[in-house]
Amino acid sequence: MKIIINWLIFTFAIIIAAYLLPGVTVNNFIAALIAALILGLINAVIKPILLVLTLPINILTLGLFTLVINAVLILLASWIVPGFNVAGFWQALLFGIVLSAISYILDKIF
Repeated sequence: MKIIINWLIFTFAIIIAAYLLPGVTVNNFIAALIAALILGLINAVIKPILLVLTLPINILTLGLFTLVINAVLILLASWIVPGFNVAGFWQALLFGIVLSAISYILDKIF
């Protein structure tokens, strides 16, 4: 049950972040649900591998390269999910930052 609640919270965070940021669009609620699912799977499977492979760069940048990895993974999700579009790298980078902040706030509320 907690997984479904977290999935819905992340879905609403995606909708809110897409509403706030230009260059990010979510066509409907189903697209947001699928985007949340795909982003969750990407973050669970691909992100740890990328973090290990880019560990030297991440250490040199004091962890800021993780933001670049997040942006690339968001672009990958927008390429996979129909109805979820991110215009470019900088929009994906800003979307990742705003999404994590909104997700944190919603998680604390619920």
